Amino acid sequence: MARILLIGGHGKVALLLEPLLVAAGHDVTAVIRNLDHADDVATTGAAPLVADIERLDADGFTDLVGDHDVVIWSAGAGGGSPARTYAIDRDAAIRSMDAAASAGVRRYLMVSYFGAAADHGVDPDNPFFAYAEAKAAADAHLRGSTLDWTILAPSALTLDAPTGRIDVDATSSGEVSRADVAAVIAASADEPATIRTTIRFNSGEVPIADAVRGAERADGAEETS
Repeated sequence: MARILLIGGHGKVALLLEPLLVAAGHDVTAVIRNLDHADDVATTGAAPLVADIERLDADGFTDLVGDHDVVIWSAGAGGGSPARTYAIDRDAAIRSMDAAASAGVRRYLMVSYFGAAADHGVDPDNPFFAYAEAKAAADAHLRGSTLDWTILAPSALTLDAPTGRIDVDATSSGEVSRADVAAVIAASADEPATIRTTIRFNSGEVPIADAVRGAERADGAEETS
């Protein structure tokens, strides 16, 4: 059993992930910003914890992640102003990584997106540009850290029923259900083979456990699938 801190605990994927982690025997604390969301989280079996990650400083993040074995970042600004996107998806995420390293929490999983990269190709005039820039910076910082990191990069998210199968060899983004993304995160948290890997995936035909177990070690390089 691991003590898992899930940051972004009321997201659509997170609410599907929490019961999977709990069922696997983990002790899950889910960080939320709004106290009104606490009951939704509690029904999954996770323990809600209210904190404003946008405003937490380095010491605040160190206190937050301390006493945990694993940090999972599934938070995001959810669009809106570029300033808030950078503040949460880049700056707060990076502070959480540095805090994990300072607190001795080695295992860190980042939920990113399929196209995240320094050369993401999003036009600066596109409203998605700030998010693309923020995620590229956060992912790069994590790859350069000493943490036992995993970056999970799903394609476009759907509300379809879970299939339990994914494709980690696709070269272009397709679609994948949020339920399958949750299952990939849960499987990766328990799979040492995913350490220091970037796993980009669509819906596919390979059982999730087999797909993540076969991930190639990146050793801090740009990525593998």
